[in-house]
Amino acid sequence: MTTQRPWLAQYPAGVPHQIDVDEFASIPAVLEQSIRQFGDRPAFTNMGKALTYAEIDRLSRQFAAYLLGELKLKKGDRVAIMMPNCLQYPIATFGVLRAGLTVVNVNPMYTARELRHQLVDSGTSVILVLDNFARTVQDVLADTTVRQVLTTGLGDMLGFPKGAIVNFVLRNVKKMVPDYDIPSAVRFRDALSLGSKHELPDISITHEDIAFLQYTGGTTGVAKGAMLTHRNLVANMQQASAWIGTNVKLGQEVIVTALPLYHIFALTANGLVFMKYGAKNILITNPRDMPGFVKELKREPFTAITGVNTLFNGLLNTPGFDEIDFSKLHLTLGGGMAVQRAVAERWKKATGVTLVEAYGLTETSPAACINPMDLADYNGAIGLPVPSTDVCVKDEEGRQLPVGEVGELCVNGPQVMKGYWNRPEETAAAIDADGWLHTGDMAKMDEQGFFYIVDRKKDMILVSGFNVYPNEIEDVVAMMPGVLEVAAVGVPDDKSGEAVKLVIVRKDPALTVEQVKAHARENLTGYKQPKFVEFRDELPKTNVGKILRRALRDEAA
Repeated sequence: MTTQRPWLAQYPAGVPHQIDVDEFASIPAVLEQSIRQFGDRPAFTNMGKALTYAEIDRLSRQFAAYLLGELKLKKGDRVAIMMPNCLQYPIATFGVLRAGLTVVNVNPMYTARELRHQLVDSGTSVILVLDNFARTVQDVLADTTVRQVLTTGLGDMLGFPKGAIVNFVLRNVKKMVPDYDIPSAVRFRDALSLGSKHELPDISITHEDIAFLQYTGGTTGVAKGAMLTHRNLVANMQQASAWIGTNVKLGQEVIVTALPLYHIFALTANGLVFMKYGAKNILITNPRDMPGFVKELKREPFTAITGVNTLFNGLLNTPGFDEIDFSKLHLTLGGGMAVQRAVAERWKKATGVTLVEAYGLTETSPAACINPMDLADYNGAIGLPVPSTDVCVKDEEGRQLPVGEVGELCVNGPQVMKGYWNRPEETAAAIDADGWLHTGDMAKMDEQGFFYIVDRKKDMILVSGFNVYPNEIEDVVAMMPGVLEVAAVGVPDDKSGEAVKLVIVRKDPALTVEQVKAHARENLTGYKQPKFVEFRDELPKTNVGKILRRALRDEAA
């Protein structure tokens, strides 16, 4: 069946239907163009310290030369990076890529079990870790293929005396650096110094070389490494930049990067796409410290910010948020989880800027659909397929469904991963013979070509044979002024098979179960109404703030 493309007629003016994926041979080729264009402009800032594009060039070259000249790594070897947003991250990442090696992004909050799995599964040769998390590396090192550990302190790139003060406070006052003992470890700054003694050779990097092993699926089973090639990432950079290109100004953007760069959303959207535009990237190391985050946002006017629903919701509920200067803000992009209407409407009222929802996956590098940037108001859709991308909805037999029918969302385009690392069977299950990636998300398309996520396939609740989608329930309950956060899950029920349970974090301590149920009765049909309501102080979340419905389901089971 031929894919229908009604969305092409809805494309914003100036956005091409196709991108030129061959314009750049690799991610370093895009970086080098930015260095030539924006050398003196700040590229990344953290804790008040800025590095220009020229400094990123010099330091990443030194790191690449260290990996090749000192450690003798070979093209395709894997280098793990285990740290939050700090200046070392872009230096190391661009250094690894310029050396023709593969970045393995590691969540620094991993337990020893999770870290061991990822290092062993990826066959990582080298790991760079922030001191705060080096104890975990020490605990698993003997079980892995890692032959060199590099360590660094959060203040190491901040200059003197600020860097020394930051490191001292973290270690001795806040006690945030557990003792560790890795005798063969090399300090990151020493590695840069050693690298400066070597010339970086010309490395041939092709579209098919793996740029990132981006692990995913840890919340639904054993984490798998999505093989993202230079072609995948360059394509997605081209797709996203074509989409937002008419709204950004070369060399003048200031983007807030609060989501961790080790996560695919911030990595591509902030770290790569805005790098192409010569933007200044403000790295937020600990966005969970909301008062500190708001204080950072007050330092200078910013033009763009990306985040997940819980991050925007947290900011809106933090004192001082209304004192931020939003006069230059023109782009707010939400993804990673469903944006709730109540949050989007409050964001627009507070900032004057529409919270534009986008959709993607680790497996699609990540952008697959984005709403038009000139959207007047939140529309509940995940948007239109980005250039050079086909999206459709399929039934259980793999047949494409017509407009309005709910089925599994499938994506086909140059940003779709090469496959899962060393997992051919899982790759075959995810990508069919025609190249369609099966996302596991239930969706529908309207007549204009806008797509709407109904819910995750596995999160769907089955009540007496009726499909209940948690997003709908959560959106309704989130409208209540007394609700701060909400998650809806299915729990076993003798009569209906499953029943809806709500877990709520209250904004108003006086909110009662009966008030919640009364609101649900007014807004939801009978089988969708919650049978159980529980109040908690917080909800379980992933490292980027996505609510872990599975953890709540498992508790109930």
